[in-house]
Amino acid sequence: MGNYTASEIMALSAGRLVHDGDILFAGTGLSMLAATVAKRIHAPEAVVFFETGGIDPSLDELPLAVADPRVMVGTSVNSGLADALSLLGHPKLRTIAFLGAAQIDRYGNLNSTQLGSYDEPIQRFPGSGGACDAASLAYGVIIFMQHQRRRFVNQLDYFTSPGWLSGGQSRRQAGFKRGGPMAVVTNLGVLKFDPETREMFLDEYYPFTDPQKIASETGFPLDLSRARACAPPTEAELTTLREDVDPQRLILGPLPVEASVRTDD
Repeated sequence: MGNYTASEIMALSAGRLVHDGDILFAGTGLSMLAATVAKRIHAPEAVVFFETGGIDPSLDELPLAVADPRVMVGTSVNSGLADALSLLGHPKLRTIAFLGAAQIDRYGNLNSTQLGSYDEPIQRFPGSGGACDAASLAYGVIIFMQHQRRRFVNQLDYFTSPGWLSGGQSRRQAGFKRGGPMAVVTNLGVLKFDPETREMFLDEYYPFTDPQKIASETGFPLDLSRARACAPPTEAELTTLREDVDPQRLILGPLPVEASVRTDD
């Protein structure tokens, strides 16, 4: 894979999708990491906020969860859930929500509730939380997934959060005035949605994989015609990510062997 991990290139790839002035709604885990990366590297004028009410924190240390007191350090406003969700749906702000899920379909609809039937599930998950609100109200959504056939499915076991519904104009026809998935960032590449059909297509593949491998891990036909190689992380990006954003590797996990060797030297 080279001198970086899948988690590192996922966080950096998501951060590259953010622009100055974007308002970032971050959840726990990779979502929080990507929002911090965007703020520190790609879009210093972006504003990060959390559903627990920390708005525009300094992020001097990476919080472990949205309820971590560090989401309130150096903020412009310490508020609460109602204000955070009001900000999320503000019609004049370009709010982008970072979300994860257990399953996703070709139109970016998400399942974070359960696998199997609702009455006799194979496995239960925490559920929507604020995910349905974010998917319904935000200007756009960036989704994090592990790229596996059992996660990229033709039909969700449970419909938790709306994406582009059945494609085309169906989201707008259902009454959603804005929003929809912008991209899906996985451990294999970055996928986006056709502006007309709203079907998922492969936009970028990482240097350690290829389009055919990604298609084989997708449980529905995937358009590969627009696929291009993703630029690998730069040394500057990796240095900031490792030494400034998550030096304890709380979310990033272990360093790759090559990087560990260089550090020890």
